[in-house]
Parts: sequence; structure tokens; C-alpha cells
Amino acid sequence: MKFKIAEREIGNNKDPLIIAEIGINHNGNLDQAIAIADSAIKSGAEILKHQTHIPDEEMSSEAKRAIPGNSKKSIYSIIKNCALSETDEEKLMKYIKSKKSIFISTPFSKAAVDRLVRFGIPAFKIGSGEWNNLDLVKYICKFKKPIIMSTGMSYLNQLRTTVNYINKKKIPLALLHCTNVYPTPLQKSRLNSISLMKKTFKNNIIGYSDHTVGLHASYIALSLGARIIEKHYVDTHDRKGPDVSCSMDKNQLKELLGASKFIPNSIIGKKEPLKEEKVTMNFAFASVVSKIFIKKGSFLNEKNICLKRPGNGDFLAKDFRNLFGKKTNIDIKKNIQIKKKYIK
Repeated sequence: MKFKIAEREIGNNKDPLIIAEIGINHNGNLDQAIAIADSAIKSGAEILKHQTHIPDEEMSSEAKRAIPGNSKKSIYSIIKNCALSETDEEKLMKYIKSKKSIFISTPFSKAAVDRLVRFGIPAFKIGSGEWNNLDLVKYICKFKKPIIMSTGMSYLNQLRTTVNYINKKKIPLALLHCTNVYPTPLQKSRLNSISLMKKTFKNNIIGYSDHTVGLHASYIALSLGARIIEKHYVDTHDRKGPDVSCSMDKNQLKELLGASKFIPNSIIGKKEPLKEEKVTMNFAFASVVSKIFIKKGSFLNEKNICLKRPGNGDFLAKDFRNLFGKKTNIDIKKNIQIKKKYIK
């Protein structure tokens, strides 16, 4: 299975996609947003993701009293201060596109969807807080663009309704395992969910949205077959904000991009000797050798033969006990390999 976001092909036989999420790390400042985007692009990011917030369209008055676990401010206050205007967000998108990278975003309301449609974005991201908002999902699906959907805060079976709806619409869909704790302790990542999701949703690309500190979880996810890794990005950890602690910087992004090239290839193949291992096998394995001087006409047994390196003799470890009772037809010196011509 595969699909495209702009010109970037995503699939199980393609290099994993690394999404650098600017999110709200710019704190509502366009110049900071462009600086963060520029840093990610220079570090190799192909796709940069934003969050499209129109506060009064996505939140009620009660949001002014809802405090996230990683802040002392209300979620309304955080989002209000971090939201870019449509004009500024469009400038950010145009800047990213001018650098030959791809801009996508997460809409948190229908009004945000409409804004992104006006922008002509090539794909939608649906956040973990919206996978169960089927009304918003259906609205997004009207525009027939590929969807990447995070699946945090869910049971596997709860996802079926939304996933089945999108699949029936024949809209390309990737699902990201996610834990919505900021930052997420590595031991709470439950990365085995990636394997479970691959078995359950066989018609969809499976990936991981990483909210841990560092890259260990992303590396594990890649080794479990994740084809998309999404992680918050910041140009410097000196910035302030609720997502900075779980964000990667330019050096980590470069490391992750490099790992995405070789980790998938390191987990495929059969359990069998490689041709490159032949030279090692020759010295590391053992051959049957004479333990003592063996007279002609003697019968081989564990008292007069043993196993020693190298493993390039006529008889190897697997042959050892099969030689017991074989009769020698010549004298055999001590500590040399037993040859086929030495026995009857």
C-alpha cells in the first residue's frame, strides 16, 4: 500500500517519512515560526506540520478553565497566544513551499479545515483529540485529500468506526500510534501497539507520533515497522513552550533521518548464514581433529578425536559423533584435522 503527499511517496516499500512538527513552538510569532521551519528544512525535513488554531471556533468558554498537565495556564490561553492568523499562517506555508518542502497542518475546527483548503494543502493531519470527532472527520473527508491520523487516548476497537469510514471513502489513510503525555516517559510509550495496529488495520500505513524526550522511542518504532515518524521540532531548546521538552532539534532530526534509512533494512531478511560470513565461519567454527597420535587400524572415539578451530576441515562439528567407530587406514599425527582419506 502506498500514497503520495505532494510528490512524497509513502508506503511500506518506501523510506519512512519523518515529519517535523512546528506545532505551536513559535508561540504565535511568525518570525519565530519561519526560523524554526528554516532550521528544519536545512536539516533535511521533507514535510513540516503546523497546527491551525482558530480558538473561538474550536473551544468553548469552559476551555478557559481547562488546565493541561504540562502547564499552569488554561488550554484556551495557550492556544490563543500561540495561534497564527490566517495571513501569517499562509506566509509560513508559502515560505516552506519556497524552500521546496511540504506544508501540512492539523485543523481543530471546520473553520480551520476551510482555511487549509483555501491554502491548497496536499494532506490533512487529524490529531488524537479528533479521531472520535466523526463530524469533523466527515467534513475533512469531503475534500478527498490523504489523511494522517494520530490515535492517542484510544482503545484499538474504538478506532474502527472512524477508520472504516475513511477507508470506505477510499481516502488514503495513515494511522499513528501516540501517547498524549507531554513529555511521555519512554516506559509509557507502549510501542507494541504499532505491531497490533499493523495486524488490525492491514489496509493502512502505520506510524508513530513521538512525544518522548530524545529519539529512543522513534528508533524502536522504526524497528517495529513504523513508516511515518512525527515529532515536534524546535530550532533551539532555549525556547519556551509546552511542547519544547519533547521536541527534537536540528542534530536530532539529522540523526533520525539517517536512522530512517538504515533501520528498516536492518530488520528484514532470513535467519541464515550470509555469504559475507563465510570467511568468519572458516575460522570461527570447529573441525574434527586428532586428540592424540592415532595408529592405523584404530577406531575413532571421543578419546582420540575432538573439535578445534578452524572450521575448514573435511569433518565439522555436526559430523563429530558420526565418526565414532570409523576405522583409520593410516597413522594420524596428533592435533591435525581428520581427512576423509584417513578413514575407511
